[in-house]
Amino acid sequence: MAFAGWTRDAVAFFRGLEADNTRAYWTANRPVYDACVLAPMSELLAELAPEFGAGRIARPHRDVRFRADKSPYKTAIYATLEAGGYVRFSAEGLTTGLGYYAMDTGQLERYRSAVADDALGQTLAEIVARLTATGIQVAGVQRLKGAPRGYPSDHPRVELLRNRGLIAWRDWPVTAWLGSGEARSRIVDVLRTGGPLQRWLEEQVGTAEPDRLRGTEGPAT
Repeated sequence: MAFAGWTRDAVAFFRGLEADNTRAYWTANRPVYDACVLAPMSELLAELAPEFGAGRIARPHRDVRFRADKSPYKTAIYATLEAGGYVRFSAEGLTTGLGYYAMDTGQLERYRSAVADDALGQTLAEIVARLTATGIQVAGVQRLKGAPRGYPSDHPRVELLRNRGLIAWRDWPVTAWLGSGEARSRIVDVLRTGGPLQRWLEEQVGTAEPDRLRGTEGPAT
């Protein structure tokens, strides 16, 4: 079936889960999750695959082994794309974005070297400025308080140097078009517009070590 968005039933499912995050609620409402939450995400990923690569949906169960909050289920459905990017849907609405949520030591070294380079760093600064001008949010993750060791505090791109991750995303609250194919169009627009940032990171920073995730989970997942 063609992707037709997420209906009010999907929103209601997550609102109910937020109020009653128990196995009993999940079991009783599993048919709603499968039909109104999971199926639309699967349909969306199938339609995005030709341009953005295969998608992967995160499991709905939370890893609670080392958490004080023992709520067993995630209150959002989340998927990543092979070419970089993610889609998240919850009772609060829709989020899509891309970038590197966390960089390992090797990636950080390459990132900082590229940012400090006059040409490469200026290119990144211009990409960030263009994205911001379109309404897409761009933010550093796990930012340092000052310039990293070995870089001057008055570097012209010190704000970029402080980042340990760099992501871009857009949020939309629950609205009527979420239940239509327009949701796909908006997701695609963000992924295409943010493509230069993703490509800059792929080319200049590269992938993480095998034991690290090249995360793009974005904020508030």
